[in-house]
Amino acid sequence: MKSCEVNFDGLVGPTHNYGGLSFGNVASQSNSQQHSNPKEAALQGLQKMKALMDMGFVQGVLAPQERPDVAALRNLGFSGTDAQVIQQAAKQAMPLLVASCSASSMWVANAATVSPSADTADGRVHFTAANLNCKYHRSIEHPTTSRVLGAMFADAKHFAHHAALPAVAQFGDEGAANHTRFCREYGEAGVEFFVFGRSAFDSRYPAPQKYPARQTLEASQAVARLHGLKDDGVVYAQQNPAVIDAGVFHNDVIAVGNGEMLFYHEDAFLNTEQMLAELQAKLGKLGGNFQSVCVPRAQVNVEDAVRSYLFNSQLLTRPDGSMLLIVPEECRSNERVWHYLQGLTNSGGLIREVKVFDLKQSMQNGGGPACLRLRVALNETELAAVNPGVIMTAPLYETLTQWVGKHYRDSLRETDLADPQLLLECRTALDELTQILKLGSVYPFQIN
Repeated sequence: MKSCEVNFDGLVGPTHNYGGLSFGNVASQSNSQQHSNPKEAALQGLQKMKALMDMGFVQGVLAPQERPDVAALRNLGFSGTDAQVIQQAAKQAMPLLVASCSASSMWVANAATVSPSADTADGRVHFTAANLNCKYHRSIEHPTTSRVLGAMFADAKHFAHHAALPAVAQFGDEGAANHTRFCREYGEAGVEFFVFGRSAFDSRYPAPQKYPARQTLEASQAVARLHGLKDDGVVYAQQNPAVIDAGVFHNDVIAVGNGEMLFYHEDAFLNTEQMLAELQAKLGKLGGNFQSVCVPRAQVNVEDAVRSYLFNSQLLTRPDGSMLLIVPEECRSNERVWHYLQGLTNSGGLIREVKVFDLKQSMQNGGGPACLRLRVALNETELAAVNPGVIMTAPLYETLTQWVGKHYRDSLRETDLADPQLLLECRTALDELTQILKLGSVYPFQIN
């Protein structure tokens, strides 16, 4: 049965702003308090989705969250009408209001971890929503994420959904940003690659000293158990603590994989040779031919990798088996990175072409092409069972473009978040969006 990998991109929400909330994310912190352009951000993301669809890739859309999250503010002691809650938070605890308005759910690489049916014990596609408990503004996402994913992948015959792991530091889970799958064909059994930053219970694993390691080994192991993965089909690897302290807050900022290939930086992992040997052996037993491309630090240092988001790229397999690398404009602007990429595509390897996209609005908030998408490998039957309203088409692109133009502001500053009108604008937009995407009632304001 024919299978494919579908990229479900996060649609940037109406409250896209630069709150500088993500400690350890250099771009997020360095652009804090600048004014943002939610309309431009959403349109840039839609343009990337449309471009990949036009190239022949199956492309989907994942809806944003309701923001500001008034319920979260109520849980922190603010009371009264929704407008009063927002005004109280603005007056008494502006950082909490900023957190409740974050549009960070656009980075759906953090939405969940997904295991295809070819890997799981029960032959279904498994989803575990990420608890994202390292950062408050992200920890409030998973209830709505679970409802949205449930509305997108609703057929229990084909899809299984798991609640987020316990929201404690020992089970810090950041979703697919630290998860990659290697396989010969998307519909065949593969090897799932979990990267962690620290262990919660085993002191033998070193930890970073400056920035937090957001993904724990224990969380990765729990997800593998929930999804019914075989030991022969799983590899765990530790991210280099030194690169976490250099601003590599997720593995997808320093490595990206697809098919039988891992594209990574020389300093990405600890015990790299052992890890590569294990991946090669386990994929080899499944008939695959694991390959890796290491970017030497002498050609691209970690600082340039973080600044350009070279590895936060999309590595896509084309019909002829060659690979296409989707990178942000920042890669072309970095002389050393662009020189490396030119040499890579001319080397005769699997990565034959690089395409550049302008994603400045999301890049300034700390997320690039790979952060914006959740990969889901599906066979033909499973793809047919996906809610058709979330699969990108030319008419849907036009509808969503018009929807953004109708509902989004073209400038947003921190002081604007205190305007209760913004909440009404967001709810009006999302109520219409659920009808466009055929999601039903998934937002708190629609349910309560």
